[in-house]
Amino acid sequence: MGKISATGLFKVFKDHHKKPHESQKSEDENIASSSNSSMSNIIQNYDFSKGMHSWYTNCCDGIVVSPDTASNRYAIVANRKEHWQGLEQDITSQVSSGVTYTVCARVGVSAPQHVDVIATLKLEYHGSETKYMTITRTSVSKDNWENLEGTFVLSDSPNRVVFYLEGPDPGVNLLVEYVVVSCASSDVTSGRCVSAEDGNIILNPNFVDGVNNWSGRGCKIIVNESIGQGKILPKFGKFFASATQRTQNWNGIQQDISGRIIRKLSYTVTATVRVFGSNNVTSADIRATLWVQNPDSREEYISIAKIQATDKEWVELEGKFLLNGSPSKVVIYLEGPPPGVDILLNRLVVEHSKKTPPSPPPIIKNVEYGVNIITNGDLRDGTKGWFPLGNCVLNVAKGSPHVIPPSARDTLGPTEPLSGQFIHVTNRTQTWMGPAQTITDKIKLFVTYQVSAWVRLLHGATSPQNVSVALGVDSQWVNGGQVEINDDRWHEISGSFRIEKQPGKVIVYFQGPAPGVSFMVGGFQIFAVDRCARFKQLKQQTDKIRKHDITLKFSSSESSSMHGAMVKIKQINNSFPIGSCISRSNIDNEEFVEFFLKNFNWAVFGNELKWYWTEPQRGNFNYKDADDLLKFCEKNNILIRGHCIFWDVEDTVQNWVKSLSRNDLAVAVENRLNGLVNRYKGRFKHYDVNNEMLHGSFYQDRLGKDIRAHMFKTANRLDPSCVLFVNDYHVEDGCDTRSSPEKYMDQIFSLQEQGAPVGGIGIQGHIDNPVGPIVRSALDKMGIAGLPIWFTELDVSSLNEHVRADDLEVMMREAFAHPGVEGIMLWGFWELFMSRENSHLVNAEGEVNEAGKRFIELKKEWLSHAHGVINEQSEFSFRGFEGLYEVEIVTFCKKFVKTFVVEKGGPPVMVSIEL
Repeated sequence: MGKISATGLFKVFKDHHKKPHESQKSEDENIASSSNSSMSNIIQNYDFSKGMHSWYTNCCDGIVVSPDTASNRYAIVANRKEHWQGLEQDITSQVSSGVTYTVCARVGVSAPQHVDVIATLKLEYHGSETKYMTITRTSVSKDNWENLEGTFVLSDSPNRVVFYLEGPDPGVNLLVEYVVVSCASSDVTSGRCVSAEDGNIILNPNFVDGVNNWSGRGCKIIVNESIGQGKILPKFGKFFASATQRTQNWNGIQQDISGRIIRKLSYTVTATVRVFGSNNVTSADIRATLWVQNPDSREEYISIAKIQATDKEWVELEGKFLLNGSPSKVVIYLEGPPPGVDILLNRLVVEHSKKTPPSPPPIIKNVEYGVNIITNGDLRDGTKGWFPLGNCVLNVAKGSPHVIPPSARDTLGPTEPLSGQFIHVTNRTQTWMGPAQTITDKIKLFVTYQVSAWVRLLHGATSPQNVSVALGVDSQWVNGGQVEINDDRWHEISGSFRIEKQPGKVIVYFQGPAPGVSFMVGGFQIFAVDRCARFKQLKQQTDKIRKHDITLKFSSSESSSMHGAMVKIKQINNSFPIGSCISRSNIDNEEFVEFFLKNFNWAVFGNELKWYWTEPQRGNFNYKDADDLLKFCEKNNILIRGHCIFWDVEDTVQNWVKSLSRNDLAVAVENRLNGLVNRYKGRFKHYDVNNEMLHGSFYQDRLGKDIRAHMFKTANRLDPSCVLFVNDYHVEDGCDTRSSPEKYMDQIFSLQEQGAPVGGIGIQGHIDNPVGPIVRSALDKMGIAGLPIWFTELDVSSLNEHVRADDLEVMMREAFAHPGVEGIMLWGFWELFMSRENSHLVNAEGEVNEAGKRFIELKKEWLSHAHGVINEQSEFSFRGFEGLYEVEIVTFCKKFVKTFVVEKGGPPVMVSIEL
């Protein structure tokens, strides 16, 4: 099917949109105005002011054009092959049975003769036949706009309701200026018309009508004017509610908001809360949670927000949520404090989130990249510029390395040798004591700084000691890098940081070893990192390791030579694995699915395969969510990583598993392995066998050292086709001594010595302020294992979208330019469905932000294109990435279009193409 372009269509159709008479224009404006005031329009983007957002073309194409006259914008639906093809929108969550809805649309066509335009409802029922309801029709001809008007009432509650416009003959283009579907009634007892422009969807939010519309979730609720002998009064209004007689953490106050939520819209929740009623508990976490029941009876619990509340004052609990699907029931509730503690609620507001304006690019001026901002960092002037933090003693001596640490050398290139001077820190009585320096005036906002130093223990240590660079930014502590030391050698400490809000004071200092342990610091540097210069190097490296010399050899059944024929080559997709985390509810969102399928070729499930998800209670299995996701991925030719069979961090283990005896736990582990791996044999390409073994040891502590290798060996026996990975975090950034590259390699080699078939190294990649050479150094150290390296859960976080885009580009370029890296998985991309805030590429309601645009630009850069002529040997050569290509060959009398694939393998690549 041919795609339409905005320019071409505008040329064809611009004469079809005649400027209406003033009286007609006034009538149209009145219709739209009344529909958005006294009545609520349930159609999203009703006038196409947001392009095609929220609209879908049914097996045809559509664009929005803005004429160069005073006329309004309108949508054009083209390439229609059937009468029923047209424009549609899902209105399931916005309509209720028994309510009368009015339809008014402004429509036109491209046909010279009169044709009908029809407004129709598609009604889908779970387990039953789909029904169609014709609302109204009108006759339209070229050069005329007509109003399409009618009403409808739903007699029952379908699982899905789709409004669409159809009717004209195949080949006739349908033009739509606006669509209004509205109801005048707002009586919730008979049905409610929901609009994105509505305010607070909570009924009786301030309890002026007592407990009406509220209920207790396993407890009792009471409305009060005051409690605690008049000491506790409402912050807003005259009343507040208390959820009392609570016996479980999940007990609380709730309201059913079914029918008042529009799917795929972001909602902001604000609750004014506090706790009361226990002498032993003066503060506790209060959580806002959404319980969702879907038409197929699948349940979801969505965590919205959490805050620590006290019995002293009211606090504001704030968060956001979005529903991807069309639920049959939605309940919002507050929970969390221990049994016996009352939850007090003064006010609850749930409203459509206000659009946040995009962050402007940061203004960064006069940055001296690569210049040390530390005063007297080389200690040539004694302790000038330094002061002791605490009552420790600082002295300067000679004997530290003259070369700068490797990570800094990789960033800075050739430099002068260091002085060999170091600070000797003694008389330490607290772990935080060490040499310090104030750098407030030297820091520039939004600039990424690299930290580098040599450190060494002197005496007093009887066990491994952590030495770290820390920054005190006003009242906050920032990690600038850490290293663990267990000998008397000099060690490199490297890290990074960035400050995004103007600080009052910034102090940098060394800390960490136990009191009484002396240490030495030499060659300390903090310098701004020139990312653009690094990107130039990485582009050259990428070209060397990711591209191949490719020769196309053409042959033809005809006797004529191919010499001189024109060749145009376009890469369709790059086969390098770039994937994302997805969840079951995500695939109910059409815009999410569209972005995912367009930009990713691998997937990993966020939670749906984890043991706590598939067997939350002993013997109570839930594989349906994983099954649904697998079906979706396989249908769309998406390869899948299995995450994860086990998770070694105790906080992630189900209570029923924790309570098992050693023997019962061993049996449960075997059952988990057999149940999961046998069920999905051959369907997952990878498994993370036992997640985060550098940060947890639940199974090893209870079942012995051999259990980890046993997990790998058993998984391999059950599914030999699957590559088995270790997977951990903070391996690549120098900020966690528990997961240094050296410790990761020791763990892998130890597993292999025990016979574990470790087939891949997973680096999660939850990183802040990435510095390319630090990441590269870690990758080089892990490359010695000779195993494929994958970034398995990559995300970066910054409130500023442009800075977030820069961070993402650093990580993706470093990964793609490293020969040991064989795949990149993002840990999500859609706002409100990420594990970290301010890490999304697409805003909650589908708008691609600056980070998402940068991601798309990188993927386009990693596509190869070429053109030229076929030589005398009937060959054409070029350099290109692996993946699928389209080649167009034009001879004197014919034009050919062929596809070919460049697969992974050693250069050069020869591809035969027969015409």
